[in-house]
Amino acid sequence: MEDIVENISDLVVQDPQEEDDFFSSADLTWTKYGTADHYDEVALIPYSRVESFILGESSTVEFPTQFRIERGRKRKEELKEYKDDEFLEYRKYWCYFGPEDYGEGGTILPSRRYRLNTRNRAARPQSMRGCTCHFVVKRLYANPELALIIYNDRRHVNPSGYVCHGPLDRDAIGPGAKKVPYICNQTQEQTMAMIYLGIPEENILEKHIEGIQRYCASNASINDLASQYVHKLGIIINRSTHELDLHDQASVKMWVERNKKSIFFYQDASETDPFILGIQTEWQLQQMIRFGHRSLIAADSTFGIKRLKYPVCTLLVFDSRQHALPVAWIITRSFAKPDVAKWMKALRDRAHGLEPGWKINGFLIDNAATEIDPIRDIFCCPVLFSLWRVRRSWLRSILKQCSNIEVQREIFKCLGKIVDSIWGGVDTTVALEELLQDFADQTAFISYFKETWVPKIG
Repeated sequence: MEDIVENISDLVVQDPQEEDDFFSSADLTWTKYGTADHYDEVALIPYSRVESFILGESSTVEFPTQFRIERGRKRKEELKEYKDDEFLEYRKYWCYFGPEDYGEGGTILPSRRYRLNTRNRAARPQSMRGCTCHFVVKRLYANPELALIIYNDRRHVNPSGYVCHGPLDRDAIGPGAKKVPYICNQTQEQTMAMIYLGIPEENILEKHIEGIQRYCASNASINDLASQYVHKLGIIINRSTHELDLHDQASVKMWVERNKKSIFFYQDASETDPFILGIQTEWQLQQMIRFGHRSLIAADSTFGIKRLKYPVCTLLVFDSRQHALPVAWIITRSFAKPDVAKWMKALRDRAHGLEPGWKINGFLIDNAATEIDPIRDIFCCPVLFSLWRVRRSWLRSILKQCSNIEVQREIFKCLGKIVDSIWGGVDTTVALEELLQDFADQTAFISYFKETWVPKIG
């Protein structure tokens, strides 16, 4: 029997260097750690390479998948005495196809991900097939630069011991499965989210093909099949109706009841409270935790302000290539401080439920009417304005309320000085006073500027 190691200090730190910059469990040497009565298979790696390990473990040919955070903890108190395997941060990662099994009893469709079922238009549940594969990542308290990986179960099988997903899953093989590209759960959810947002089909297809290329090489045939898939999925979503009842309020309640997993906050309209609906899928929650931590969250609150009864605010994070990803939608027409605080607190608490140490470095807003106090109180971070949106708002107001072209030009120059003083960390009082005094005769614009922007800038 292989020797069992009892001390973390006896483990060798491994840092595999692969061409793709990520590695899997096959590239590590696993050691039995514990006692003769109970031990785990472990490996010690630099904490900075944890993300590379997760990407590599998700991209194996036999079992392509994604790993989500099933449980997370972060130690806040300081320990005077601790063991060498005590954790500073603890995360349990589980394969996306488990641990629940939605295929038991035949009441829910099995996870055949290879073709679109056009005969039965019923929405499928997430493809959980009872996969037992999961591992734990401990950031060590004694040495935060290191992470201990404990692989509880490396097999992608269900509790009965059968392969439950991927190319080796017999139940997943359908007509022409060898010729049809594999579409992982993350890629499908991202594609659906982009369709719901109304993004052009060619842009959705480009992202969809990028997701497929993680598991197979791209060629004309695969690109054609991907195009058909995106087109058909778009038709199904566009033809589907969410009007479940003739009465709007009853229809919304029914929809919320059917989609509880994707709702992070719901408040029905009443005489005292406005209607608020916060939507966030599990995939969006994972992206918000991954890319929002120690980074920015941006709010796009301009969609439907003039056309819709209830405008839609989209929260965005930025991935490693600085592409914006929608991670939540809030449908409401109330910007009042108590109402904004309600859904923001619910969103923060949902993230902390998976990752207690989750924190953002800044919140980017695009609307001067947005209440900033709840952002500072709940997220404890600086509030930033979208410069492009601010300039656009100012320009529209100047063109609308000032008829003289020369005056328009001079006001915009003065506004530029205010922006420069903000970026330069200089007191904006002088620039603001200059604007208000020099253009006091432009009463319409000055009134708008005092009411909307001076409280935010000054």
